[in-house]
Amino acid sequence: MFQSKVIITTVALVFILKSEFILANGQHPNLLHQELFSIEVGPNFTSLASKYGHPASQYEVITEDGYILTMFHLPGRSRFPVILMHGILDSSDTWIIRGENSLAITLANQGYDVWLPNSRGNRYSRRHVQLDPDKDVDFWKYSFHEIGYYDLPALIDRVLKETGAPTLTAIGHSQGNTAFYILGSTKPEYNEKVNVMIALAPICYLHHSPPPISTFIKLTPLVESIFTELNINEVLGDNTTAARIYRFVCSSSVISYPFCAYVLFFPLTGYDPTELEPNFFRISTKYFPAGISSRCLVHFLQVGHRRVFAQFDYGSEGNKALYNSTVPPPYDLSKVSMPIALLAARNDVLSTIPDVILLRDQLPNVVSYIVNPRSQFNHADYVWGRRMRLYLFPYIFPIIQRYNGVN
Repeated sequence: MFQSKVIITTVALVFILKSEFILANGQHPNLLHQELFSIEVGPNFTSLASKYGHPASQYEVITEDGYILTMFHLPGRSRFPVILMHGILDSSDTWIIRGENSLAITLANQGYDVWLPNSRGNRYSRRHVQLDPDKDVDFWKYSFHEIGYYDLPALIDRVLKETGAPTLTAIGHSQGNTAFYILGSTKPEYNEKVNVMIALAPICYLHHSPPPISTFIKLTPLVESIFTELNINEVLGDNTTAARIYRFVCSSSVISYPFCAYVLFFPLTGYDPTELEPNFFRISTKYFPAGISSRCLVHFLQVGHRRVFAQFDYGSEGNKALYNSTVPPPYDLSKVSMPIALLAARNDVLSTIPDVILLRDQLPNVVSYIVNPRSQFNHADYVWGRRMRLYLFPYIFPIIQRYNGVN
């Protein structure tokens, strides 16, 4: 049964690649009804924030390499800013779609000054001072390296400038943590600007990921060549064919839940239907996925395939030209001196316990390492879990209070 689910999931993910190829070449499959292409995403961040009693301010942040990022702000009475960095294929919406039970609203209700950025390429940050994401392939030539090297410094500097605070608290989910490891290792001066980084589902190594993730890791060269040959640069953005199909199928009816959750979603996050119930799952499809570059996905596969947390691999010739080496240089995690709290889970198939332990042993300033006691806790529960306030928040808030001088 497990093997058959892996095969079905793998086939479904291959279909995503095929769908992106259809869009990239301006073709729409005749068998699909035109209604499919009119499916819209849910209300935007500012609408949701107002709905839950916290009108949001919106900021534009321009990176050193010209990307225009959108960052939202939920003002609080606290003088301590907290920045929430979303994961791959996600956006700031992820921190708020659970409403009163979400982390962003819970922080705001407790008076924290909450900042919610969007990394380059997602629905809120699909802009550049010169490049058009719909016309210029160069817009999509980034991986999570650029998110850590360019996006985070610009975002952190803007928050500290707006608040006048000397440091901020960072909370990241998945790729949102990966970017901080890159920041701390490549721009060590930023370690002093983060009083603590709370890593939810820390992603750095992918040595122990089970199928179907390990299957794609083994096929890294093939996946990379498919993206290149089919000219696939943006993956699962709001206007891509694959994202529209996913939204149409998975938000439409009760019978879609068994397929979308059990075949497409849970194999990539860990099974936890108790916390990701059918009604909310259909809501989540209006917000996730939010788009990413294909190079981001390939970079993670490379890390798993080479078993080294290193910069993007451009091939021997490309590496020689860029790095003066035939292989990409590894990130020096010993330079990541900011205090880091690692929150892991046994049912997280993306951020596995052995991989988090490997990361823990290489970081020089791990101030807390917590394995969530709930056995079914999975990769998505950190941001979407129905009962986060019971089994997650009690581990987050004491750390925030400790590093912000709150008793």
